[in-house]
Amino acid sequence: MSGPSPDTPKARRPIESKAQLIEELSSGNKPKSEWRIGTEHEKFPFLTDTLAPVPYHGPRSIKALLEGLRDRFNWEGVYEGDNIIALSDPKGLGNISLEPGGQFELSGAPLRTVHDTCEEVHEHLTQVREIGDRLGIGFLGLGASPVWTRAETPVMPKGRYGIMAPYMDKVGKYGRDMMFRTCTVQVNLDFSSEADMVKKLRVSLALQPVATALFANSPFLEGKPNGFLSFRSEVWRDTDNARSGMLPFAFEDGMGFERYVDYALDVPMYFVMRNGQYINCAGESFRAFMAGKLPQLPGEKPVAKDWADHLTTIFPEVRLKKYLEMRGTDSGPWRRLCALPAFWTGIFYDQAALDGAWEIVKDWTAEERQKLRDDVPKQALSAMIRGRSVQDIAKDVLKLSRAGLEARGEHGCKGKSEAAFLDVLDETVSTGKTAAENLLALYHGSWNGDITRVFRDFAY
Repeated sequence: MSGPSPDTPKARRPIESKAQLIEELSSGNKPKSEWRIGTEHEKFPFLTDTLAPVPYHGPRSIKALLEGLRDRFNWEGVYEGDNIIALSDPKGLGNISLEPGGQFELSGAPLRTVHDTCEEVHEHLTQVREIGDRLGIGFLGLGASPVWTRAETPVMPKGRYGIMAPYMDKVGKYGRDMMFRTCTVQVNLDFSSEADMVKKLRVSLALQPVATALFANSPFLEGKPNGFLSFRSEVWRDTDNARSGMLPFAFEDGMGFERYVDYALDVPMYFVMRNGQYINCAGESFRAFMAGKLPQLPGEKPVAKDWADHLTTIFPEVRLKKYLEMRGTDSGPWRRLCALPAFWTGIFYDQAALDGAWEIVKDWTAEERQKLRDDVPKQALSAMIRGRSVQDIAKDVLKLSRAGLEARGEHGCKGKSEAAFLDVLDETVSTGKTAAENLLALYHGSWNGDITRVFRDFAY
């Protein structure tokens, strides 16, 4: 979940027309030589002796962890009031932020290759482990919190969460679970033109359930199996359907930047920031704001920062900003954090792979895409569409991705291509067993029903 956008002179530029909003999205168009890969991932911090969640305050705390990283590795602190809530790279490359329940997030820099982004993940996990070891804090990569109740989960001192949580209760069943008890890994990728954006958006929306199945890793909740392979994915089916989902309009004639702007204008607002303070506008219309009719700020019209902040509160399976965000997958073990950017980079950044992926999904109807999305949280690789299993489709898509990565010709350590990062996914489709199913086998086997073993066996 993104934080507020930077407050710069450009960000304070008044918004006077919808055309400015369209121009802001279209300014993301980049030549292929400038395409980059930005990886984000979240993880659950826990106290290594008690396996309890980590509070914000105290000697062994989220605050101490952020301060330790700041002081040891020269990050810059980001504050809300007196509270440190994030870290930024002084070179402007990436940041570390907090999710509502203390989930620790790396929002990586835009990097040229999958090797680069995986090296960044490695360096980040090395840093947090160094400081975490001093504090007795470990980190777990799962899609959903395996044992803690909502009441046991701490709330981070960020103003937007005090607005979002009560509103979530009004619009869906799982809003607080999404906020406080889930973790994701996602990748942000570029496009060259409006037509390129539309094709990539359509392909990635259609295939997002396939990615969800490949990365399914959230079978536990409150100390027992929850009945799903990706509970995190199920959570998003009933969080707030006005701002999430499969965006069926993206497949309609006339799709482009303007159509997405129209969609975003109709997504209810959460807040507006003024003088560093959050103003609760939950449920209000950005269209009304543009007309100077926002009840909380009568007569005032938005600036560019307000629009940028609003875009961060929209949560479809694939989100459009000045790049595309793949949002459908559970967090997981170290190897899988690098597999996700590899998977989508291979498809997006090679034209033959992108065209091949479009051939697979182009005839799927909105109803078929939605049914697949609805079936995957429980069935994962066994879900079916057009008489084919997700497992079979995943095999075809992985072949396309691997070919796309090989065609890029980017080699890293020991001469390995970017395609090597797909090996863990090839293993998943060849066995037909997701990470979640492997966890359940351990739970019913050597763990003897003790889910706390996941902290010992699967911490970073």
